[in-house]
Amino acid sequence: MRANYVIIGAGISGTSIAYHLAKAGETNIVVVDKAYLSNGATGRCGAGVRQQWATKMNCLLAKASVEFFENAQNILNYPDDLEFQQEGYLIVAVNDEEDQHFSKSVDLQNALGIPSRKITKAEAKQIVPHLNTDAIVSATFCPSDGHLNPFKMNDAFYRAAKALGVQFYFFEEVKEIVVINQRIEKVITNKQTIETHNVINAAGGFAHEVGQLAGLDIPVYAEKHEILATEPIEKIQGPMVMSFGKNLYCQQVPHGNFIMGRSTPGIKPSHSIASSWSFLEEMSKTIMEILPLVGNLRVVRQWAGSYNMSPDRQPIIDEAKELPGFYMACGFSGHGFMFSPMTGQLLTEIILKKPLSIDISELSLERFKNATVVAYEKLVV
Repeated sequence: MRANYVIIGAGISGTSIAYHLAKAGETNIVVVDKAYLSNGATGRCGAGVRQQWATKMNCLLAKASVEFFENAQNILNYPDDLEFQQEGYLIVAVNDEEDQHFSKSVDLQNALGIPSRKITKAEAKQIVPHLNTDAIVSATFCPSDGHLNPFKMNDAFYRAAKALGVQFYFFEEVKEIVVINQRIEKVITNKQTIETHNVINAAGGFAHEVGQLAGLDIPVYAEKHEILATEPIEKIQGPMVMSFGKNLYCQQVPHGNFIMGRSTPGIKPSHSIASSWSFLEEMSKTIMEILPLVGNLRVVRQWAGSYNMSPDRQPIIDEAKELPGFYMACGFSGHGFMFSPMTGQLLTEIILKKPLSIDISELSLERFKNATVVAYEKLVV
């Protein structure tokens, strides 16, 4: 079998890239995934979409992606509701240091056209009445942030890509990337050999291992994050409530359940997606402090997934300089879902050598090799 492009990974980065490449007129595009659609981070994420970031690059990627999400159903001709609800993100500051940092972040966001604002404890209470304002100093709020169904959004990209001729192969694992004289020649899976000169690494938590198959050392790693879901109740909360200091995000989804998650400080990099009792304990303590009413709900399930972490918590969207034809969309550090429209568009522009919609030179792989990291994203849970 021969392909012009082989995309590794059918999460939302991979399907978005496939769609954008095909939409640009490229043909003979193959996507391979070792399991099924949305089996990895996409299907395990918290489903939030926010533009409130501390770096200019992340703000720009998020803002442009939100603009796509607002029209995605029509753009992709998807027959179902994508459940994109822009009810905002309420990000709470729990100490003076965060309060000062958030003021600077809001100034940056506003300068880029993002309608976030700094608000008082009393204003935060008006937005989320069951918020325990004794636990916070201030907050920020952006009304155009929101949440989106990750399964439906990925399915929308998948269907749109298929309609444009993209071929998908599931339960097919890449075992080898054959490189001869610094040129990709073929991709060997557990089921077939695909002759190609172009490989796109959109493998999420396994992006480092895929890089190794091509002889590259991509400085990203998998980090386990856990989420729980409660029983559904009547709607009482619109925005996502987030705290970096308390290590928490909590959202009531359209069907009434609350989903909430946190990072696990000090955890060693691994591909484990096992649930833990310690997560339940710590999550329960935190939610009772910030949103005590939600803490009274029963937990119905919990799960885990991987963030693909980069050293500066910003993605790598680039072609490998030492291996032409090897492209990367990885290292999103927990925000690959919300950046997916621009990931597909920008990587397509890189591949086709077109002018970039956003200058993403600071997202190159070389920034880690040359010690030219421009910014570090602090606003990550």
